[in-house]
Amino acid sequence: MPTARDPLVEHACELLSPLGHVVARRMFGGWGLSVDGMNLGLIAWNTLYLKANAETEPQWLAAGCRPFIYEAKGKAMRLNYFTAPEEAMESPALMQPWARLALQAAVAARAPRKKAPKKTSRRV
Repeated sequence: MPTARDPLVEHACELLSPLGHVVARRMFGGWGLSVDGMNLGLIAWNTLYLKANAETEPQWLAAGCRPFIYEAKGKAMRLNYFTAPEEAMESPALMQPWARLALQAAVAARAPRKKAPKKTSRRV
């Protein structure tokens, strides 16, 4: 649980609690949320964002969720995080499918990446 009394952070931890013990840590003026050392959410500008990837992004978009976009050096930057559907913010049961999608993306991000085969040069 968060050390400071932030109602949104506490609520987000409760919503994500079916996944396990949620750790909230301050980062970049907001909060990072993790379970078992895997980052699966963040809170910025009083909004909860959950982790996504190329595989899960269509589900977030189909539900009308907004991507996490911030500005850096005059450019809009987008991270693979999306807002949860409004109704999911009401209870852990309604959040559970979205929390599982975020966990799926976090597990995939942690998996070792396949290395491209080395090119061999042949001398003739």
